[in-house]
Amino acid sequence: MQNLILDFSHIYPEDARKENKDFKRIDMSDISGTDMYCSQEAEKEIKKRLEPFGPEGIHFLDSGNYHYVTKFFGQKINVPFSLVLFDHHSDMQQPMIHQLTGCGSWAGEMLDENHNLKQLILVGPGRECIGDIPRELKEKLVCISIQDIEEHKAEEELSKIRVDLPAYISIDKDVLDRYGARTNWNQGNMSVETLEKLLSRVFMRQHVIGVDICGECSPAEPLGQLMEDEKVNGITNKILIHFLSPYFQNNGV
Repeated sequence: MQNLILDFSHIYPEDARKENKDFKRIDMSDISGTDMYCSQEAEKEIKKRLEPFGPEGIHFLDSGNYHYVTKFFGQKINVPFSLVLFDHHSDMQQPMIHQLTGCGSWAGEMLDENHNLKQLILVGPGRECIGDIPRELKEKLVCISIQDIEEHKAEEELSKIRVDLPAYISIDKDVLDRYGARTNWNQGNMSVETLEKLLSRVFMRQHVIGVDICGECSPAEPLGQLMEDEKVNGITNKILIHFLSPYFQNNGV
């Protein structure tokens, strides 16, 4: 197992690895064609740099612009599995640029292309967003809206989750409120505490292969705002590392 920090935009502090010595930093910033959409050449190079590493462990993916890397980790899983996706968006839109994997379409592509992916559990978007998901993708899909969570109406959907499958977890911090994260996309209003409770439920019921986390802010923000946003994100990243690490140690991953 190797915990990873994928550095596409230099948004992570230089001392991030010093504070988390179990993490290996991989520089992806010199690869062109990666921002929001991933060109075929960029995909080959990203996969080449990730080749030595499996899907196990904790992986930080940078901002939501690079969330499509989850698809690449999913391709490394050689057994039937489920994907538990915490996100304010479905990431199942039709791509605006066809034949390119994008940050808004990758999850739909995974459902369509990855034969080992038997179920996708989408947690956190609004009901309207869920309603916009193409019908042909819903056969293997379980959707739990933020309204279901807030109104304590999620049990019916939760009962549909296949606990016989190992799970890979992907967290986009845009599912969180602005107390928990500052991202470069519009955000939801889930608290970090609620996210932890939902994560605990997954770990209690399924073997978790690995976890990835994205949703950093844009490095192009004005300096004052950037410093404030990085501080909020840094606190939540530390909380998630502290929360997630013992599960992998206990499971012997």
